Amino acid sequence: MPKKHHGPRVVEKAKDFKGTLKKFIKSLKEYKFKIIIIIIFAFLSTIFAIVGPKLLGNATTLLFEGFVSKISGGLGIDFGSIGKILIILLMLYVISAIFSYVQGIIMTSVSQNYTYKLRNKVINKINKLPFKYFDKKTSGDVLSIITNDIDTIGQSLNQSAIELITSTTTIIGVLVMMVSISVTMTLITVTILPLSIIVTSFIVSKSQKHFKNQQNYLAEVNSEVEEILSGYHIIKAFNREEQMLSKFENDNLKLRDSVRKSQFISGLMMPIMNFLSNIGYVLVAVFGTYFAVKGKITVGNIQSFISYSKNFTRPISSFAQVLNILQSMVAASERVFEFLEEPEEKLEKGKKLKNIKGTVEFKNVRFGYNEDKIVINNFNALIKPGQKVAIVGPTGAGKTTIVKLLMRFYELNSGEILIDGKNILNYSKKELRKSIGMVLQDAFLFSGSIMDNLRYGNLEASDDEVIRAAKKAYVHRIIKTLPNGYDMIINEETSNISIGQKQLITIARAILSNPKILILDEATSSVDTRTEILIQKAMKELMKNKTSFIIAHRLSTIKDADVIMVMYDGDIVEIGNHHSLLQNNSYYSKLYNSQFEEV
Repeated sequence: MPKKHHGPRVVEKAKDFKGTLKKFIKSLKEYKFKIIIIIIFAFLSTIFAIVGPKLLGNATTLLFEGFVSKISGGLGIDFGSIGKILIILLMLYVISAIFSYVQGIIMTSVSQNYTYKLRNKVINKINKLPFKYFDKKTSGDVLSIITNDIDTIGQSLNQSAIELITSTTTIIGVLVMMVSISVTMTLITVTILPLSIIVTSFIVSKSQKHFKNQQNYLAEVNSEVEEILSGYHIIKAFNREEQMLSKFENDNLKLRDSVRKSQFISGLMMPIMNFLSNIGYVLVAVFGTYFAVKGKITVGNIQSFISYSKNFTRPISSFAQVLNILQSMVAASERVFEFLEEPEEKLEKGKKLKNIKGTVEFKNVRFGYNEDKIVINNFNALIKPGQKVAIVGPTGAGKTTIVKLLMRFYELNSGEILIDGKNILNYSKKELRKSIGMVLQDAFLFSGSIMDNLRYGNLEASDDEVIRAAKKAYVHRIIKTLPNGYDMIINEETSNISIGQKQLITIARAILSNPKILILDEATSSVDTRTEILIQKAMKELMKNKTSFIIAHRLSTIKDADVIMVMYDGDIVEIGNHHSLLQNNSYYSKLYNSQFEEV
């Protein structure tokens, strides 16, 4: 049965089709033996199927001649010969079906194993990419590669490989069989083919723009539905139901019209193609009857030829569809290969950090996310072991950048960062990050139990150790009030716990990791005042004998810091403690006092 197509698909083309196709074929090298079997089996399956109509025509000829012979007083129908032909025909079709079934199973195995390994490669690649890659790419782009592109490759490989072999074999084989029956009727059948191609191209060109509009309007409608669901409370709060509904109805109407037009125009294809095909059948029947009367061909040949002419146009349509699928597959492969070829973080074998005291020194540090746009100019600072260091300044001053450089999320343009007098480049990133705990402003939890999320800070920690860390972060009592307590499952959107609870859990996670150096990036920005006081107490206990970096916008939270570094445009403009900086009536004092000014 031919596959039903609901109109031409919008094909995305690769930038370098030949180059990507070569890479794709090369990546299938480990499946070479299976692919050879698939090609052989697909070829044999098609050949056996092609021979069938010719044998069936022979049986029809014997039946017709026997019937004529019986009327004229002859021997009549030779059922024995017809039976032998039908048995051979049945065997051919059974063998063809077996070959087709086996090659289909092997092809599915190849495509699924290939995409399975491809997904693993992509996931492994994510863990090896530097942070700067994700500065220029959104998570949606990477997610699209893992889901859409790899799925497209898997489905296209499964469909196009077999279809390409069978369609090519069928076209050549059927053409040979038709020529063997009648050259004249073959030319008549082939003459209709250009007309079919012209009609198909015309319909595709007219419907293509409507299919593109359909995709665009569908994306808009889906986006609006997502906005309505996610912003439901805001819509209700501002009484904007009618405006949202009006906009949705307008776009939904456009979608309906574009779908109706695209389906109507593409729906004309099958009736027109059937009409042209029927014209071909009529011509074959007329000329076939004429040639049969003249004794040039048999009645069975006419039947065989009609069957072959039908089989001749079908693989041509399939072949065109396969080329479209191939284009999409290569375009998807190109994006996947580009992702896999992205430069990785260098693997390092550095020394282990042992018995860290916690001295951290920045020497002439210069850095920019882009070389032509420097963020940190000439940063110098010496932090002694156990000091509580607060980094303050306006948005974009470089506060978070400094701690990212300490974690080696990015490499310096020039200068050096030292821990206990030794350059951090001497240590592997894994060892360095193992010794530094970090609590980010955007609290992130994984889908799973609260216990698993807490244990993420130390995978070897016992349940008792996890609970002790939770108590230090003053989150134990809160967890006990939640359904199932520590076994409560946090959903993917983390919408079943509050922002403040999430922040407390991430702080407890950092406590459990027991780092030598601690970084708190706006760690208390999302909690209420009472919870903030409890966290400050926990942090004071946690930061004993640890070098701590605190990034804060609310300056009231860092009054007891040993050192406050005030940053502006990538430089330290002031340094000191809270009292000394206030007495200087400087930039810090203006920042601090601005929080209490009446607006």
